[in-house]
Amino acid sequence: MADQVGSPSASAIEDALTAVAEAVEIRRELVAADPDAYLPELATALNNQSALLSRLGRRQDALTAIEEAVEIRRTLAAARPDAFQPDLASSLNNQSLMLSDLGRREDALEAMEEALEIRRTLAAARPDAFLPDLATALSNQSLTLTGLGRPEDALAAIEETVEIRRTLVATRPDAFQPDLAGSLNNQSGCLSDLGRREDALGAIEEAVEIRRTLAAARPDAFQPDLATALNNQSLVLSGLGRREDALAAMEQSIEIYRGLAAARPDAFLPDLATALNNQSNRLGELGRREDALAAIEEAVNLLLPMLERAEHGLPNAGLKLVQAYLKRSAEADGDPDPELIQRIHAVLISAGLVADEQE
Repeated sequence: MADQVGSPSASAIEDALTAVAEAVEIRRELVAADPDAYLPELATALNNQSALLSRLGRRQDALTAIEEAVEIRRTLAAARPDAFQPDLASSLNNQSLMLSDLGRREDALEAMEEALEIRRTLAAARPDAFLPDLATALSNQSLTLTGLGRPEDALAAIEETVEIRRTLVATRPDAFQPDLAGSLNNQSGCLSDLGRREDALGAIEEAVEIRRTLAAARPDAFQPDLATALNNQSLVLSGLGRREDALAAMEQSIEIYRGLAAARPDAFLPDLATALNNQSNRLGELGRREDALAAIEEAVNLLLPMLERAEHGLPNAGLKLVQAYLKRSAEADGDPDPELIQRIHAVLISAGLVADEQE
């Protein structure tokens, strides 16, 4: 999970995009007069423009910008590979991510595999400089393969990532331990997908311990990652039938999210609501129906004000919480809170998911 602390606002990203768009146009003019001197700068500006467009949800525009950057850098790398292959691999990596966001997973994999081939060559020649980039490309390849339903291949890629990052941690732990923890977290998910739950638990437990150490030293930076790892540990423990341990891990995650949400509600209330939903599931597995209902009711109450301000967040996260709340109410032989149901219904109407009976 990316560190959300200090993330810029949408308006700040819009301002940055305006500046980058101006930089792109200036460099286009310069390229027309002197392409050899300014093509690399144009490619860099396009790469940055693509990243900002993606953050604003303008995915097709982001892809168009990165595709142009790739073509420029491909031309540059053909003429001067030593100078421009690293930049080409970087743009191919970003192109792959944009294609994945658009659901074009086969195309995303093709771009990532080209980036990987370049980065393997670079890392073989200069491991100190390029092994971190190779690990990043392998990690992204693993995620793409998972999305394509190729779990064995995804596991192979993330296992190679883990091994590279272990090597990097041995020499520079402060720099690379966060990356190793992230790869172990993803490795655990791949192992779970293949039914290798004990192995998945070993990987996620190592990730939790690394992130616990990091969060103790720098809580502002690493508490969100620790909460995510604890959530995933809880899921693995639940799959192994270790229900009390699963609940304990989830409760630790919730405790962290409560602190984060108190400081930055817009950023972390959705995470807290999701964690409470997972806690409700763990409590339901233990037959604690009243407690399960209380947890999911708290989640709905936390999320509803956000949904009332922006109801279109509901189909992804909010609707699932609503369905879980109704299910837990039935299981606990209780009636849902009528005021809560009325508010939920109003959000559903605003989102266009149910018809307004008064029309």
